[in-house]
Amino acid sequence: MNLVIGLSLIILFAFGVPIAVSIMLASIIGIEFFSRLPLLLVPQQMFIGIDKFPLMAIPFFILAGNLMAAGGISQRLVDLAKSIVGGVQGGLAMTCVLTCMMFAAVSGSSVATTFAIGAILIPAMVRHGYPKPLAASIQATSAELGVLIPPSIPLILFGVSTDTSIGQLFLAGIGPGLLIGTALILFLYLFCKLRGFGREDHKDSTGFMVSFRRAWAALLMPVVVIGGIYGGVFTPTEASAVAVFYALAVGGLHYRELKVTDLWPILRQSVISTASVMLIIAAASLFSFLISRTGLPGQIAGWVTQVFDDPISFLLAVNALLLLVGMFIETSAAILVLAPILTPIALQFGVHPVHFGLIMVVNLALGMITPPLGVNLFAACAVARISIDQMLPWLLRFVLVVLTCLLAITYLPWISMGLVRLVY
Repeated sequence: MNLVIGLSLIILFAFGVPIAVSIMLASIIGIEFFSRLPLLLVPQQMFIGIDKFPLMAIPFFILAGNLMAAGGISQRLVDLAKSIVGGVQGGLAMTCVLTCMMFAAVSGSSVATTFAIGAILIPAMVRHGYPKPLAASIQATSAELGVLIPPSIPLILFGVSTDTSIGQLFLAGIGPGLLIGTALILFLYLFCKLRGFGREDHKDSTGFMVSFRRAWAALLMPVVVIGGIYGGVFTPTEASAVAVFYALAVGGLHYRELKVTDLWPILRQSVISTASVMLIIAAASLFSFLISRTGLPGQIAGWVTQVFDDPISFLLAVNALLLLVGMFIETSAAILVLAPILTPIALQFGVHPVHFGLIMVVNLALGMITPPLGVNLFAACAVARISIDQMLPWLLRFVLVVLTCLLAITYLPWISMGLVRLVY
């Protein structure tokens, strides 16, 4: 049955069938023709998969991110970032990275970050002499920080699928997010110096205090959300609802750019995004149930422990596997299918589940900027109005920077676990 389900998935993916539908159809084929299980199991397991309280955080964080994006946050964060790093050569490119780091702590979504920030900064970089494919590549790469810096939907999914503390995962995401963001900023500084880009980037930047006064309310949101979680005021799920009310207050009352007429399109887009994520979760839950019932995870665990006799080689193999998977499978589906299989094996090698969760999410985040399924690439191409093949020569440099950071995150656990051990 495992072989048939796997082949069915590959065939359906090859024909361009949506991820959730492919997983569902492959599971139904396995149940109907290669097991004695009733088809009633399909809706039952799909419902069980989404009947989990922590998953309530997903629609609320999606809605909060959309509210903040429409409430005048993007431009204010761009101005603040520009006031910090905009005075040096390449400052506009570095502003893109820094803004995405700040917006990631607001939206939790890399695609939302690409559209919200890219619509402002890609045209600005092009006006300042950056090639359009380079500007789009910088934006796509920077936006992947949205799945690392909390709140993060992929980290929530990993926590739910492996019974790992979402609060600890959020805290562990800060170190890797800062590492990748800092590495990208340093690389862009040197790259722009060597290639001569961004000599006029110091123009049009405002003073830091002026920009900070305009953006302080937006910057306070992650402080409220993350501070409330670790202060014991509310759970991560409750924090997502607090984020929605805060976004409404900031966009509607403080900045006064969020109108009543904007709410319907925002709610509609949030419902569509939530439905697509939840359908993938439900389908992946059914798939995981069938795979677990056949005993495949135990067989894989036994094989892995025989082939790899130390954590270093095991983690290297996992990185190679996840990099390949991330190129072809959507991040949410990959986490929900692979995390329950790989995490128990990682535990046998002494790898902390929180640390392994960050390794997995950083790996799959790379899939967002690598073809053929790089969602950030498609979003950046849509904003810049170019094709993916124009971006690839520029993009390779940024992929190598993130890969270097991934190796550091993998083999230096304190990058992820330092804050966790300090707080817990």
